[in-house]
Amino acid sequence: MLVILSGVSGAGKDTIKKELIKRMDDVISLPSFTSRKPREGEEEGIQYHFITKEQFEEKIKENEFYEYDLHHENYYGTSRKLMNEKISSGKIIVKDIEVNGTENLIKLLSKETKLVTIFLKVEREELKRRLIARGDNLSEEELELRLGRLEYEESKIKIYDYVIKNDDFEKTVNIIQTIIESERKLEMSQ
Repeated sequence: MLVILSGVSGAGKDTIKKELIKRMDDVISLPSFTSRKPREGEEEGIQYHFITKEQFEEKIKENEFYEYDLHHENYYGTSRKLMNEKISSGKIIVKDIEVNGTENLIKLLSKETKLVTIFLKVEREELKRRLIARGDNLSEEELELRLGRLEYEESKIKIYDYVIKNDDFEKTVNIIQTIIESERKLEMSQ
């Protein structure tokens, strides 16, 4: 089963994913590849696989991604090889990805893989506070660019199985854990 977490930058996708992995034995992550530089505290192969823009573009030419997108001037993409290895492991994969990537994965994988899509909704002012608190030293222009993406991402909500307002971390994690457990039971009963 592939569980996709989406939401704008700062919605809490990575934090929730880490907590689910801690709490659930059969949940693993599938880090995306990115051409952006690591943030403080990020490790290669944990949050992302960090490569150069040139290396990313070479992987695009070689058709190594299920999906990829240029987002805030950096590439992000899902490796075909790594995804297939994780799916065949029988574990529950939790992947955080933006809305265009979600649309692509639904088209490419929904026939042969159980997909559960979850959108994390955050109010604009709360999102602004989180982005500033994250310590990325965003310029006012970069901050507005990320906040401006909120409307676009929320316009895609209808493609998701679940939409959760992420205003209480513990409650959100519990809801998602319940969704995963319920979807797993459904999958096993079919």
